[in-house]
Amino acid sequence: MTTALEQLDLTDPHTFVRNDLTGTWRRLRAEQPVYLHPETSRGPAFWVVSRYADVQAAARDVKRYTSERGNSLDTLLAGSDPAGGKMLTTTDPPWHTHLRKLLLRSFAPRALQIIVERVRATTEQLVADAVRQGECDVAADVAAHVPLATICDLLDIPGPDRAELLRLTKSAVSSDSPDATSTDAWMAKNDILYYFAELAEERKDNPHADIVSLLAASEVDGRYLSQSEVVLNCYNLILGGDETTRLAMVGAIDAFLEFPDQWDALADVEPATAVEEILRWTTPAQHYGRVTTEDVVIAGQQIPAGDIVTLWSCSANRDETVFDRPDEFDLSRTPNNHLTFGYGPHFCIGAYLARVEIQALLDSLRRQVSRIERCGPSERIYSTLFAGISRLPVRLRAR
Repeated sequence: MTTALEQLDLTDPHTFVRNDLTGTWRRLRAEQPVYLHPETSRGPAFWVVSRYADVQAAARDVKRYTSERGNSLDTLLAGSDPAGGKMLTTTDPPWHTHLRKLLLRSFAPRALQIIVERVRATTEQLVADAVRQGECDVAADVAAHVPLATICDLLDIPGPDRAELLRLTKSAVSSDSPDATSTDAWMAKNDILYYFAELAEERKDNPHADIVSLLAASEVDGRYLSQSEVVLNCYNLILGGDETTRLAMVGAIDAFLEFPDQWDALADVEPATAVEEILRWTTPAQHYGRVTTEDVVIAGQQIPAGDIVTLWSCSANRDETVFDRPDEFDLSRTPNNHLTFGYGPHFCIGAYLARVEIQALLDSLRRQVSRIERCGPSERIYSTLFAGISRLPVRLRAR
């Protein structure tokens, strides 16, 4: 079913829960690939870019599209982002390039070797526990633990603090509840920032072998990072490292329930190929936002300088001019050049780690599970930025 454009409100989290927007995105790609979304009570009008080629082109153009006013719809509609110019995802080159180079030290495959082994062992145990207990909520009992534990290991977050950080990250940019307010999200963000401010101050005097200490003690382009830069980048890492991968993992299991033939096919598909299709199919981060720095033209549409432009990867990843049978979940799909991790200079620094985590889940499921059965209705998160499932009751039958 296609939602009528006059009824489409992409600023409302409920829109993505109450509606299947597959047909709407198809119509936009065909008829209005650069659509001017009208002003709402949440903020001014903004442009919606839905075709793969246009999303890709704008994402790699960091001269005519800035990230420093924010990179998500909510912050852009608010007028500015307090993290602009400080946090990796809300900076432009050359500062972005210098900061990214520093952080990539911790996300290179060689640097992550011990973390990867831990991810595989943790996932294997979580799946074994879920199989043993019979019915489980894979969102809470499996997927919630792997990405959070991984990013917390990289940040060296003390064990007793991790459950509370999970609760806060789930509230900062999305919600499991339809009644959540912007105040709830604001309070969760502030609690996370306050936590990292205290941790960064402690690590300055007592450094560990972790990313918080790296940020606090390293010079970038000839100067040390300010406390707010350290804190905001820790905030960015824990949200990006937890939310997106967790939603992709839950979405994978939901896709196996919807497409049982693909569960059967999993045994014979190259794991890395299967991971890419899961990333394309789920696209946990639905969009990324920019502001034009000069007049631009996208697909023949003139866009003035200073306008908000939102790039919808969830639509680009279903573009029929790029992907054959885009609305089918096909683990053997190749090539699969999805835009789930973004494109260009802002390509996700955690992409390798996310792939490792998803593949660890697939490997554990293949080894231990013969069949997945739905045990109750699923529930979706409420967010304009992220898409996915917050609750998925299943029974994992032992192999």
